Amino acid sequence: MDKNNLIRVSKRLSRHLRHAPGDIGITLTPDGWVDVGTLLAALRRNGLDLTRDQLDEVVEGNDKRRFAFDESGLRIRASQGHSVDVDLALPAATPPGTLYHGTVARFLDAILSEGLRPMKRHAVHLSANLATARTVGGRRGAPVVLLVDARGMTAAGHEFQVSANGVWLTAAVPPGFLRRLP
Repeated sequence: MDKNNLIRVSKRLSRHLRHAPGDIGITLTPDGWVDVGTLLAALRRNGLDLTRDQLDEVVEGNDKRRFAFDESGLRIRASQGHSVDVDLALPAATPPGTLYHGTVARFLDAILSEGLRPMKRHAVHLSANLATARTVGGRRGAPVVLLVDARGMTAAGHEFQVSANGVWLTAAVPPGFLRRLP
């Protein structure tokens, strides 16, 4: 599968595994899984004839590792970023001392006064490295990177989780734990 098709299919999977499963007639389990055969049949009914081998290629080739198969390889889910009600059942994890969040300047004043909130998602997404935060922030313009005092948040009782693709998740980041990277 060429890069353009890989991206196109990945975006379609993201839509249906994170935000709109009902649009193609699938139902996610409470922890976000769907049977691979059910997904492929639903996609086929809705104009995307994808084979299991092609699905494997999309999952393996996705640069953000957005999707994961269960241990049996018979179910698939999005690793994080859901706007539909799912509980990924991720255990609490101790983050590195500093995490990063990429954004753009137009959101900066609100973030610095109100903190980071999950908005339409279930959790705030944070990166363990600066490069990823810059990439995330750069999707909407010139990136602005915020440093998150994860060590301080942990000491204050905030809980973190890490998704299968390495994205750090937390309920919110109060403004006192944020600093703009110069």
